[in-house]
Amino acid sequence: MNARGEQSLAQILFSQGFGTRRHCAALIDAGAVEVGGAVCDDPQRKFAVDGLVFRVEGQDWRYQARALVLLHKPAGFECSAKPRHHPSVLSLLPAPLRDRGVQPVGRLDADTTGMLLLTDDGTLIHRLTSPKHHVAKVYEVGCKHPLAADSVQRLLDGVVLDDDPHPVRALACEATGTH
Repeated sequence: MNARGEQSLAQILFSQGFGTRRHCAALIDAGAVEVGGAVCDDPQRKFAVDGLVFRVEGQDWRYQARALVLLHKPAGFECSAKPRHHPSVLSLLPAPLRDRGVQPVGRLDADTTGMLLLTDDGTLIHRLTSPKHHVAKVYEVGCKHPLAADSVQRLLDGVVLDDDPHPVRALACEATGTH
């Protein structure tokens, strides 16, 4: 980007996840990209990125320096770029978001549904997930069976997860109903 906040059209498409540099140039050469309602077939033409809206293959896109997505994750998806047992939650996103490196901020189990934040901002991911920053997370859980009398205390005392030998303790926990 130059001092005036301008980038070539090919750089813009590449930064937004529309493919390799060569593929982005091919999209432009093929007349598949419009800016301001007009086809632009010059990959090197410069545009100010602030507030820029462009169209690729008939789809409108707004330039974003960073992607930040709030997604309601359905059951049956893994929060991983390389899932083992279920499809990746990333498969629910449009290709340009996947291709620009959007990642889940934290994880929800495959069976868990709920709001999930995804971004390509590595600094934000670190700030929200690193234990040294002590960012609290709040979960509302519904159980299939009624809670046992000691369920809340067991979460406060700590539970051992499959992938961590050290107990994980809830800082706070309250029952809001029987399930």
